Amino acid sequence: MRAILCPEPGKLTLIDIAAPALKPGWVKVAIRHIGICGTDYHIFEGTHPMLQYPRIMGHELSGVVTDPNGSSFMAGDAVVINPYLNCGHCPACLEGKTNCCETLSVIGVHSDGGMTEEIVMPAGNLYPASDLSLTQAAMVEFLAIGAHAVRRTEIKPGQRVLVVGSGPIGLGTAFFAKIAGGDVTVVDAAADKVAMTRDLGFRTFDLKDIEGAEFAAVKRSGFDSVLDATGSIRAMNASIFHTRTGSNYTLVGVIKGDLVWPDSEVHRRELTIRGSRNATKQDFDHVMESIRRGLVPTDRLATHATDLDQVVVDMPRWVHERDGLIKAIITV
Repeated sequence: MRAILCPEPGKLTLIDIAAPALKPGWVKVAIRHIGICGTDYHIFEGTHPMLQYPRIMGHELSGVVTDPNGSSFMAGDAVVINPYLNCGHCPACLEGKTNCCETLSVIGVHSDGGMTEEIVMPAGNLYPASDLSLTQAAMVEFLAIGAHAVRRTEIKPGQRVLVVGSGPIGLGTAFFAKIAGGDVTVVDAAADKVAMTRDLGFRTFDLKDIEGAEFAAVKRSGFDSVLDATGSIRAMNASIFHTRTGSNYTLVGVIKGDLVWPDSEVHRRELTIRGSRNATKQDFDHVMESIRRGLVPTDRLATHATDLDQVVVDMPRWVHERDGLIKAIITV
């Protein structure tokens, strides 16, 4: 069967691999759509800190069950795929925090993923897509990351929320902060992202304008919650200064490097700083229900499309041609 292999940074190859073998408790799924994540671009560029090559990428996935293997699924069931493989018995897993399992493995990153025609997954990692389209189902995972960050931040209705960064994860964070009742402001440094985020209905500022009077009027003495989804060490070091005293700062993006803040500013604000990693089934369920209710315009987020044969040409081009790109979806 066909698969997309990244044998080394800067190279993609369409290869033929053997069909995956089933094991007890796992289900065989035919992949239908794959979202291209920022992680996939980092793998392609050679900038991902936790990866060994060669690698079959792909962790934003939807599919159709082909072999239920004794599970409660039926052949033909459409499913959303949770790509996080957890141990189930470490302290985090026992507390329900399967997203930060001590030995967490993400398919497409730590092991080969879903940029292929068929995979096997534990039955517990498959969620019925029900009335979602299979394209929408492939968008649930990246949106769940933002939903999880918002839930971690405990945003309350009416609170003023700043989301820094309006890539796909930042937009997901902004949408779920809005769904939680937050009064959301977004900041980004890229002019095309600023324009697209405004078109999606968010109060949005270009980074170069945050010293102006208009942003100061919104910020006041600081926001109730700030969530940084940039993956930029410079932004993550700076975003903390947009918080008010007694507020929250959540790190949604991840970087390889050290963050440095003045301890006096953290203490003066009595700031709660949180990391937010991946998502849990609760977040996947919240995303699916929000899409069904029409609260997330998935049709406007899926801006680019390709297929398994053409992605070896399109993905390297999209690394450099990002204008207008929110989410690219591969059809298998």
